[in-house]
Amino acid sequence: MLTRLGLTAALAMGAATAALAQDATPRAGGTLVFTAPYGSSVGSLDITATPHTQDEIFSRAVNRSLYSWNPETGQPELALAESVEVSDDGRTYTYKLREATFHNGDTLDADDVIWSYSRLADPAKGLTGVEKILGIEGVAAVQAGEADEISGLKKIDDMTVEITMTDLADPGWALMSNFAPIYSKDYPEDQLASRPNGLGPFKLVRYTPGSKAEYERFDDYYEDGKPYLDRLEIMMMGEAAARDVAFRNGEIDVNVLGPVQYEAYGQDPALQDNILEVAEVYTRNMGLNPNFEPFQDKRVRQAINHAINSEIIIDRLLKDKAYRAVSWLPVSSPAFDEGAEPYAYDPERAAELLAEAGYEDGFSFAVTATSNESWGVPIIEAIIPMLARVNVTVTTDPVDSPVLSDKIISDDYQAYIWSNTSGPDPLDELKCFHSSTPQNACNYVKFSNPEFDALLDQAANETDAEAQNDLLRQANNLLQDEAPVWFFNYNKAVMAYQPWVHGLQPNAMELAIQDYADLWIDENAPAARQ
Repeated sequence: MLTRLGLTAALAMGAATAALAQDATPRAGGTLVFTAPYGSSVGSLDITATPHTQDEIFSRAVNRSLYSWNPETGQPELALAESVEVSDDGRTYTYKLREATFHNGDTLDADDVIWSYSRLADPAKGLTGVEKILGIEGVAAVQAGEADEISGLKKIDDMTVEITMTDLADPGWALMSNFAPIYSKDYPEDQLASRPNGLGPFKLVRYTPGSKAEYERFDDYYEDGKPYLDRLEIMMMGEAAARDVAFRNGEIDVNVLGPVQYEAYGQDPALQDNILEVAEVYTRNMGLNPNFEPFQDKRVRQAINHAINSEIIIDRLLKDKAYRAVSWLPVSSPAFDEGAEPYAYDPERAAELLAEAGYEDGFSFAVTATSNESWGVPIIEAIIPMLARVNVTVTTDPVDSPVLSDKIISDDYQAYIWSNTSGPDPLDELKCFHSSTPQNACNYVKFSNPEFDALLDQAANETDAEAQNDLLRQANNLLQDEAPVWFFNYNKAVMAYQPWVHGLQPNAMELAIQDYADLWIDENAPAARQ
């Protein structure tokens, strides 16, 4: 397991490796074959309707949001706007939109922004992307059925839109999300899930369910000279062994590595020089449903955390391709408490807590999980004997990836294990545990704690960064004590790439999400792709 110093080194290593991949002049043309490694299917090509990273990998080629994330600076930056002015009270942002064209020829205007966010807020649609606009004034009222329009959205003219936020948080952190893209108001909504129409660098040419999606360069993309590639293919390859064979044969250009491959590639002289690592802002966790009576007691939730030997799982099963989780926010977060320690592996303390809560004889629960080797059924199978030691019986409820989110959002689970974003903005991510955040947005465990809410509300209106981080630090520590989830690990993401691939970046938000507009291949790529 890496120390905190080791985590800093890992971040630096990721940046250095990426720099090596971008040390030449970009070359136009050719086809790059990317991989979507988190399953063998796509939930929807309409990214606003799905919370899956698997689907986001495809959406990033087609869509663009008001802001975008810059992995090099670690900050959001304007994407679909040329400029922004902020009001004196720090809550209203006036955006001058850039000239941009949708793939079907429609041109971007203020009505598209308002329509896109209004569609997300519509409670009848139940779109998961609503999480990203909850900070806009009036969205909560629309969600609650108290208003028909979002009061915080205003059209100034065709190319100017005004957005008022509920607090002083920078909207860029949420509105840069790929899950909140700007769609054309004039495009048939019922076609978004099968024939997406966006502002991104590539147009969808062909989609073969269960296999791949094929894209071609969009010549009217708003960034001059981009994309560099003529074509892009994204292969659905959920099986690590299949990706390994395809990568070694040069059939795919990148391979997101699991624990076993991470160990093998690091020891292979032919592969070890083209590996990109980054400490991602993702927290692997097991959510505990408060509707299930035992999980209503904090002592039971704490007992679960004490009963599981997380470190041995990270060491033996994940091959150290992860960092031990303390609370929700990762170690790299500015609001992480350097003095905080993770739950100690202490079965005796777990048994004491269960006895205090009235569960000395234990209880049984099922964990809904996918087959993912890093945070799925294999992990649950490892914790079964650990929890059995304190008389808690665990069974698995295996599901496919799209079904996992459906069951969680519909509250059809006792516990689940998942990997969820926990950065880079600590305020935005901790809002997922605010009692006002709905389950379909990101409060999957329906956490509700007045003290936590008060800390977040105060942080949201704090203008001093140090004071804000102190409040968020307190909230994160309170969350750890309340233990609405088993805090498992923070992911170390690893991607192997072919030597002819350039432009990859150490995206700590999600390494598998790359800006395809920046990627290019050199003359050493296979002839069929030149």
